[in-house]
Amino acid sequence: MDIQGKVAIVTGAASGIGAGLARRFAAEGARGVVLADLNQERAEGVARQIGGAAMAVRCDVGREADIQALVAAARQRFGQVDIYVSNAGILGRMGGIELEDALWDAMWRIHGMAHVWAARAVVPEMVARGEGYFVVTASAAGLLNIVESAPYGVTKHAAVAFAEWLRIAYGRKGVRVSCLCPQSVESDMTRDGTGSAGLDGVLTPAQVAEVVVQTLRDETFLALPHPSVAQYFQAKGQDYDRWLGGMQKLYARHMAGG
Repeated sequence: MDIQGKVAIVTGAASGIGAGLARRFAAEGARGVVLADLNQERAEGVARQIGGAAMAVRCDVGREADIQALVAAARQRFGQVDIYVSNAGILGRMGGIELEDALWDAMWRIHGMAHVWAARAVVPEMVARGEGYFVVTASAAGLLNIVESAPYGVTKHAAVAFAEWLRIAYGRKGVRVSCLCPQSVESDMTRDGTGSAGLDGVLTPAQVAEVVVQTLRDETFLALPHPSVAQYFQAKGQDYDRWLGGMQKLYARHMAGG
């Protein structure tokens, strides 16, 4: 898809990947870029940097009503939604089955149901027009899991699965679907030390945005800013038990503080 002249919504757009995508979409000639975030003040700051093609909307993607209101605001300003990037996410805390249900529930809503609610809001109009693009930001953890956080890895797997289902169900009805699966990217989570730097380096949001734009042009499913993720994913599929053994070693190292 050519971004020029299109209207895009990006959630989690006040910083990190979301802000990088919003800036890049505007640079690519989008006629409208809607920046959605819980932190409306920061989102408005990014929108001012972008200029007249951008607007900021406060949105809690963990609430379907907020997503419906976001899409309504975009339609009121720009007439339609051509591209929806369901990008907002949270890291939460490190841990596993001992973590409280409230954290698991927040992860399910933000990394799972937020994509469902967004698709419910925009996919029907895309089908009616015969054209549209829906992008789910998952994570390399959605393909490979992550040893530090059970709820993060589990819900990011759900994000990948939902993106796959959308592609299967609507790919022949004019709706393009892609799934973004980066490793570590410069953001608030990595800056304050709570995010993992990963094995393959920390990318800038601009570098990730470049990969996403190329993915939209090519209309391929997986957007992998860290190319090594494809190799790891292939290794996982070729010998699942060996891969699980390697992850067990990483988990043991993590628990030992390594």
